Amino acid sequence: MKRLFLLVSILFSITSFAQLKSPEAFLGYKIGSRYTPHHRVINYFEYVAQAAPNDVKLEQYGETNEHRPLYTAFISGTYNIANLENIRLNNLRLAHLAKDKIIPTENGPAIVWLSYNVHGNETSSSEAAMLTLFALVDPANIQAKEWLKNTIVVIDPCLNPDGRERYINWFNSVVGGVYNPENISREHQEPWPGGRTNHYNFDLNRDWCWQTQVESRQRVMQYNKWMPQVHVDFHEQGVNDPYYFAPAAQPYHEVITKWQRDFQVAIGKNNAKYFDSNNWLYFTREIFDLLYPSYGDTYPLYNGSIGMTYEQAGGPAGGLGANTNDGDTLTLYDRAFHHFTSSMSTIETASLQATALVKEFHTFFGDAVAGKVGGYKSYIIKNNPGDAERIAALKQLLDNNNIQYGNSTGSGKGFQYQSKKEEAFTILGSDLVISNAQPKAALIKVLFEPETKLVDSVTYDITAWAIPYAYGLTAYASKQLINPVAAKTLPDSVKNDGGDAYGYVIRWQGVSSVRTVAALMEKNIRMRFSETPFETGGQSFERGSVIILKKGNQRFSAGLWQTVADICNRNNIKMNKVNSGLVEKGFDFGSSYVHLLNAPKVAMLTGEDVNSNAAGEIWHFFDKEINYKLTLINAGDFNRIDLNKIDVLILPDGRYKFLNSKENAEKFHLWIENGGRVVAFENAVAQLSKQEWSNIHSRNMADSNSFLNKDSYELLQGFDIRERVALSNNTSGSIFKVDTDNTHPLMFGYPKYYYSLKMDNAVYDFMKDGGWNTGVIKKENQVAGYVGYKLNPKLKDGLLFGVQELGNGSVIYLTDNVMFRDFWENGKLMFCNAVFLVGQ
Repeated sequence: MKRLFLLVSILFSITSFAQLKSPEAFLGYKIGSRYTPHHRVINYFEYVAQAAPNDVKLEQYGETNEHRPLYTAFISGTYNIANLENIRLNNLRLAHLAKDKIIPTENGPAIVWLSYNVHGNETSSSEAAMLTLFALVDPANIQAKEWLKNTIVVIDPCLNPDGRERYINWFNSVVGGVYNPENISREHQEPWPGGRTNHYNFDLNRDWCWQTQVESRQRVMQYNKWMPQVHVDFHEQGVNDPYYFAPAAQPYHEVITKWQRDFQVAIGKNNAKYFDSNNWLYFTREIFDLLYPSYGDTYPLYNGSIGMTYEQAGGPAGGLGANTNDGDTLTLYDRAFHHFTSSMSTIETASLQATALVKEFHTFFGDAVAGKVGGYKSYIIKNNPGDAERIAALKQLLDNNNIQYGNSTGSGKGFQYQSKKEEAFTILGSDLVISNAQPKAALIKVLFEPETKLVDSVTYDITAWAIPYAYGLTAYASKQLINPVAAKTLPDSVKNDGGDAYGYVIRWQGVSSVRTVAALMEKNIRMRFSETPFETGGQSFERGSVIILKKGNQRFSAGLWQTVADICNRNNIKMNKVNSGLVEKGFDFGSSYVHLLNAPKVAMLTGEDVNSNAAGEIWHFFDKEINYKLTLINAGDFNRIDLNKIDVLILPDGRYKFLNSKENAEKFHLWIENGGRVVAFENAVAQLSKQEWSNIHSRNMADSNSFLNKDSYELLQGFDIRERVALSNNTSGSIFKVDTDNTHPLMFGYPKYYYSLKMDNAVYDFMKDGGWNTGVIKKENQVAGYVGYKLNPKLKDGLLFGVQELGNGSVIYLTDNVMFRDFWENGKLMFCNAVFLVGQ
């Protein structure tokens, strides 16, 4: 009977395979003739998984902000799918990441992970994902069956469904019955904010490591459960660009191994074979480097994989078909088929070298745990008073990336990040210690090294991101190996009892403090803050400390302190009891130096005048991190805004047309004079500096006499070095030490310095009467990253952060982006100071 049942099962499986529908048969149209909505892409994956359960397993790993599902499909031979969990565990053992101590084997299959459509308006790759799935499962594809004997293919068909649907819905609303390939046609001119980003306008391909977005956190958690040997991130570029595939351009980070570099070449050669046979143009070793750690190629590389980016012509201007400069028409089908071809070629190469892939993967992590990666063997983060909230944020980042850390005691010597010198240190039991002798050693080196080594100054992204600077923490990088004892992943929970008292004080130290105060504001609890330090009852409090008294909160009667305690407990913030308004040092609670902290009505300009990424950073911060109401207003509607209903207006990086209108500019000016507060970022600052009332003035970075002072021969530069000539006057993302005036509310909670990520050559003259120079760069303040040799000497003795008092209002100038990609943790408090404290 058992043998009969087995025979029936085999016959049923063969019949199911024979009837397996291609994407075209399932969808009812040829791939590329129209865009496939995300839910139909998922429907096809569900259909194939049901039709071929022995060869495909579909798993939902998450959900987007707009509640669309995120899936991975696992495709392999029947034996591998039946043993999928054992293979996964063995792979983690190869990476020294398994919780058990079982010795791994190196004869398991290679894992190839294909990530499609991380940029929503680069749409062809989700179409290619369906073609790839069918080709791998198609019973007629004997070659694929051979590959899948020693290879598991993981397909994420769409990393950014929200962005994809935004683009597709727009495109379908503007295209006619027949697409128009003319590039001036509106179907090739995607409107703001575009479908590239997720719901909050974040670029998910800059978020692999930082994981500020829900899609990234869920995806990387799934990725770290598997740790593939090969990862490909599929993209699109301009309609006239040939296809790009590995090997990548320089600079490569030095931590990338010879094996990883060589295998990129092997992949590229196999891809080239297929592209040559079809007479398709392509390029390698240009533009797309391997440095910044949060991309879909570099993050896998720093986690032991062969990480690669593939770029197809098209993007949002591609539509269903677009004319190209060479007189051809690039169609959606062409784009999808090119990505399908490189997908299959990559799988083939991985299968042919599966044994070597697995062996080298094992070696990569063996070297890591043996402490062979990098010169620094340990990183020590000092647990200073006032740093608790930023250390908690750092722990969350480490946990998200499976980086081990702990506590220790002792002493040693190491590079001190603030002084940039070798110094002695003492480790206290509460300090954080990260050993580089662990599986994630390569990633740790990349994230914590004080200065990233560059072999080429032409880079695709920022060149500095060292965690101690980004998080504003005192730290040492030591060549001593210090093995810590495992620490708690989360800080001890704070339990406030809300007992009766004259009042309570909350220290203003970070995002959790701000979130707590925001929640108290929502409950209409009256608060004050002190602009000077004070001491009372044996406790010391710094500037910005928030004071809650019974005075002004009588309507809560006996329930006041329990309400405050519940909110503080939820945010892990300690309430500090005070028994009198009389202080031992500083100013009493009734002093004019203690100010009411009113809940501001905050709005932000958004829309076509605004950098969508910059607006998204702020929107997400209000919505997801501090949970405070933010009103989003289209900048184009400025003339219709009732500014009297707004206390604080945020101008993200952008170019604002309303400032070019004399009537609107004067309306804006009068609102500030009457008490309005403006928080301006980057190019918004540059525009405001040109207003007649502005007290901030951009320094002209070009010396007007430079031509006369040059040696004439210096002007005779080769055309082939034009990129480097341009870079000599720029920085693509470097860190500068900023001297702060921490007596001013904009810098409450900071020491006498701040580390700023500089993305441009903007620097301003010190403000005079009516202005406060709260953050300035002086001489030789560059800390890390690339700065052009012509620009470097000019970035000194200038203002980066300042406040102008204008009538009853104020303008806060943030010339650098303190909210950059939401990972520059130490800038967030400055932004909150600008919104909640300045001008109060």
